[in-house]
Amino acid sequence: MTTIVILAMVFLFVAFRLWSVLGRRTGHEQTIARPAEAAPAPIGAGRTLPDNSAPVPPARPASVEPRAEAGVRAIQAADGSFDPAQFLEGARSAYRMILEAYWRGDEDMLRRLTDDDVHAAFASAIAARKAAGEQLDNRLVLIENAVIEQAQLNGQAASVTIRFDADIAAVTRDADGNVLAGSLDDAVPTHDVWTFSRNVRSDDPNWTLVETDEAL
Repeated sequence: MTTIVILAMVFLFVAFRLWSVLGRRTGHEQTIARPAEAAPAPIGAGRTLPDNSAPVPPARPASVEPRAEAGVRAIQAADGSFDPAQFLEGARSAYRMILEAYWRGDEDMLRRLTDDDVHAAFASAIAARKAAGEQLDNRLVLIENAVIEQAQLNGQAASVTIRFDADIAAVTRDADGNVLAGSLDDAVPTHDVWTFSRNVRSDDPNWTLVETDEAL
């Protein structure tokens, strides 16, 4: 009987110590995030820890048009983590990911990276392509330049407009893979103006593509 009482007291002591360590939140805990399946890297997200064994490449200098500087400063004042150079690096990745998702007809990827209106436009074009029995075999050869042309903060909504100058090789094939138009040997200069938006008070670091246009 004495042994049972001692064991019970030991159990209660251990349980109390575990609760004192694990059962209370102090606000300094680190959350272990689950790896997302094929999740795109958010634009402007935190940096990956560098490999100390390899040299770290210098950050690409930010390209900001003078008319966008006031808007960039306003976004930085509302969101201290906003860095134009990192944002442009993320935007370049998003530009490639969105174009490649559209070319292969990946609507799930497009839905994660675009708002409802842009997604609907992409989905409509994909449906028309499938109905015609056509498929795209395009290649983004090079993004020559990415410049922030406009930036503004309306309340908590930040929007940044970027001009992308790129070279794209475009080929349209039929259902059997025969070339209908284009060539992978010839890259065509392309100039797109895309606008990304984000609520600066949101915990979600992702920026969403809300508008697409061709540069004049």
